[in-house]
Amino acid sequence: MSIIDTVKDIKRVTIHDIVMIKIGKFVYTYGKDACIISYIFNYKIKLVQNNIYVSAFPRNNLNKIIATLENKKINYIILDKRNSYRTDEKSDNKNLNNYDKYLNKAITYVKRKKNREDIYNILLKEIENEKIEETIKLVRKVINERGKI
Repeated sequence: MSIIDTVKDIKRVTIHDIVMIKIGKFVYTYGKDACIISYIFNYKIKLVQNNIYVSAFPRNNLNKIIATLENKKINYIILDKRNSYRTDEKSDNKNLNNYDKYLNKAITYVKRKKNREDIYNILLKEIENEKIEETIKLVRKVINERGKI
C-alpha cells in the first residue's frame, strides 16, 4: 500500500484533522492538509500523483508547527511511519476546530499561487521573444490600474 493510499484511509476517520506523517528527517502532509500547511507557514507545495498535493517540512520545525496549529485551534494528528503509522500526538479542539475555516482560505491561496507560477513560467519561456515586452507592458498596465504598483 502506498503512503498516499494510507493517508486516504486515515483521512476517512480524521476528516477535519491535519494529518502529519514523520518520515525520516521530514514531516509530510498530503491533500487538503498540505494546502493548509502551505498557506499558514508558506511552505512549498507540490502536485504529485492523482492530483494530490504534498507539503513537507523539517522535523525540527514540528514544535513550531504544533504551537501555531494549537493557537489557531486546528485539530491535528502526528503519525510515525517507522511505527506502522502509530499516533505520536493528537490535538482535538472539539467544536472549536478551525480546520474548515483555514481550508477554505488555503484552497484559494494555493489556486492563486499556482496561477502566479503559471504566468511566471509562461513569461520566462518567452523571455527571448521580441514581443514579450508588449506582454509585460500589458501586465503592468493591468496591475497599475488596480493600484498595486
